[in-house]
Amino acid sequence: MSLSPSHMKVSILNTLGKRKEELTTVTPGVVKMYVCGPTVQDLVHLGHGRTFVAFDGVVRYLKMAGYDVIRVQNITDIDDKIISKASQEGRSWEDVADHYSREYLEAMRSLKVGIDMHPKVTKHIGEIVDFVSRLIDKGNAYVAPSGSVYFDVTTYPAYGELSNTKMEEWDQGEEFLKEKRHPYDFALWKSAKPGEPNWDSPWGKGRPGWHIECSTMSSRYLGGKFDIHGGGADLVFPHHENERAQSEALLGSGWVRYWMHASFVTVRKEKMAKSKGNFISIKDALSKWSPSVLRYWFLSTHYRSEVDFSEEALQEASNALNRLKDALAVARSVVRESKGFRASDADVEIQRKIVRLHAEFHERMSDDFDTPGALASIHRVAGVVFSELQGRDNLLGGMLAVNAFREFNQVFGVMDEEFWEGARTAEVIDAVLKVRNVLRERKMFDLSDELRSALAKAGIKVLDGKEGSTWRFE
Repeated sequence: MSLSPSHMKVSILNTLGKRKEELTTVTPGVVKMYVCGPTVQDLVHLGHGRTFVAFDGVVRYLKMAGYDVIRVQNITDIDDKIISKASQEGRSWEDVADHYSREYLEAMRSLKVGIDMHPKVTKHIGEIVDFVSRLIDKGNAYVAPSGSVYFDVTTYPAYGELSNTKMEEWDQGEEFLKEKRHPYDFALWKSAKPGEPNWDSPWGKGRPGWHIECSTMSSRYLGGKFDIHGGGADLVFPHHENERAQSEALLGSGWVRYWMHASFVTVRKEKMAKSKGNFISIKDALSKWSPSVLRYWFLSTHYRSEVDFSEEALQEASNALNRLKDALAVARSVVRESKGFRASDADVEIQRKIVRLHAEFHERMSDDFDTPGALASIHRVAGVVFSELQGRDNLLGGMLAVNAFREFNQVFGVMDEEFWEGARTAEVIDAVLKVRNVLRERKMFDLSDELRSALAKAGIKVLDGKEGSTWRFE
């Protein structure tokens, strides 16, 4: 039985306009999504991980809702920061980019983040040059005497709408050069500097500006118009504002239907960032916390809200996740041990409660991917399992609870190992538990404790209760 909401409407809070809008896609039944990936000059940290896992939750739920999803997430493998890091470490910029690209991809695999394509900037230089050339031909960009190319912001009247900013706020974070027509114009192509990597172009040797990369690669793989563009909240301006300007100038209005931005991970309420030196790499975090605990923690806060890092917060996430795993184990034991007796009125009411809470999970997820609200519904399912379902012969109630946990896990990705459990393995463990229960009845607790310890070493947690014992994988 599935409550999967293939017919249910999904709403998204669009950063452009700051309003919730019902999802409709360019291609019916298909969601095309582009998420800005990392600049690979260092290890990705928890702030990056939060953004990437948040959008993974979005992708997983959209698939559950019946959509095919194509997710593209770029790798910026040439940038001022990469060149600087190479100089500091005394190695080539290619070595730096390659090393940290591999570290990033390993982090995504560990966190179970599914991404269809990872295009790299340096593999798309020709397409970037073509994109810039067409903007020049249309009069939206100009070549400066140095050979750099700039986008003329005055040619795009909607500039500032995405970030809701005014002209006096349009600082591009670039050194103001007299060769710019306007101080807020931004670079599409940077002329070559001595000793820096460069490529050929009609305007001379140089390399791409930051913003043009994503416009080129997103349109290359998703088409001239696509559905969702995501990234961290710090990218709204200037990066996404500039992407929108140059893309719509060339490809027409409505280039992206929905803009989504994930908020920051903070440390003592200060944004986690490499520049602040307060970042914790995903690699270091995974040495202490499991991928499932990190995913649970990331998704326990709404993607648009800040989440503050602390050891206590991760421990709370671990404890809460274990509670759900325990509830799943109890629900499974109810299914295994059911004799198929006819349900009483009380059993039917338990079933109704679980169905309502499962439907509530989908209502919350379909409302701008409200993961904390959805998570609260699943914890209420766990509460029903512990307080009302445990110990009852309620086959349908157990099946409904297991299915609610299964669909929760399809989105959150935190209990995957529970669903790979083989039937033969379960039979063996159940047999061991029966022997252990006999030992306990005979008050042979030393032997029963030895069995419990042996199971624990094998990664199996025993849960003792008034109605007997059940188990789950750790």
